[in-house]
Amino acid sequence: MTTVQQPAPNAPAADKPAVNWKSVLLWVAVVLTVLFSLGPVLWQLLTSIKTNSAITADSVVYFPGFDQLTLDHYIGLFVDSQFLRYIFNSALVAIVSTLLCLVIGSPAAYALARLRIPGEPIILSLVLVVTLFPYILLFLGLLDLVRFTGLANNYLALIIPYTAINMPLTILVMRSFFQQLPKDLEDSAKVDGYNTVQMLTKIVLPMTLPALVTTGILAFIFAWNEYIFALTFISRASMQTIPVAAAQLGGTTTFEVPYGPLAAATIIGTLPLIVLVLFFQRKIVQGLTAGSVKG
Repeated sequence: MTTVQQPAPNAPAADKPAVNWKSVLLWVAVVLTVLFSLGPVLWQLLTSIKTNSAITADSVVYFPGFDQLTLDHYIGLFVDSQFLRYIFNSALVAIVSTLLCLVIGSPAAYALARLRIPGEPIILSLVLVVTLFPYILLFLGLLDLVRFTGLANNYLALIIPYTAINMPLTILVMRSFFQQLPKDLEDSAKVDGYNTVQMLTKIVLPMTLPALVTTGILAFIFAWNEYIFALTFISRASMQTIPVAAAQLGGTTTFEVPYGPLAAATIIGTLPLIVLVLFFQRKIVQGLTAGSVKG
């Protein structure tokens, strides 16, 4: 006959799992950081779809009703202004300057990484100094050059400075990637009859695609968002870029600030950059992480 052992009446209850406060604080910090980062973007998006009465109301409208939502600000940008033309101008300048940076900077970076050039440390030091130099200090000098060469109201007045400003960063980033590639691949290519150009375009550059994408997107974002040069070197309205065109949007009266159209123009101007970064997200992460690891 078996007996069932009863638990002691005063047996202590099982210990409850302790709260992992580190995880809780971590998630709280992540949520607060996301809200802090996305807050201005969400507010701009909300402002761009609110009616003017909701925007200028005495009490701030955080959650507008359906009767306070409108797409008139977006429609007005394309109907009442040449905003498609401004998008084309920004895209043309940014794409051409980015391609020039990659086409010119990549061979220069390969030469500094593989060839024994006299004065190489001095060249790299100068490239680094130019990278750290505030580009705004070049404004007056570039303005004199634009006047002297007659490039005012010409896309080259923006393409050339943007290319020159982004070139040092392209050289430094690409050089670090070229140095990590094993030389055995290049030696094998030479044995197979590849010349330097073929080896660079068919073997080396495809292996450094993450670096090309990363530097290209950084150069594109700078050229797309730049304001001072675009405002000064281009005075013709039909050649303005998005930052300049958005800053010069006017209201129905002299004293009215067009908050709705400004917010809509900001969202439209930022959307291509968001799509670009999301599309190349994996390549950007690979480029940022691989460039910092040797071996």
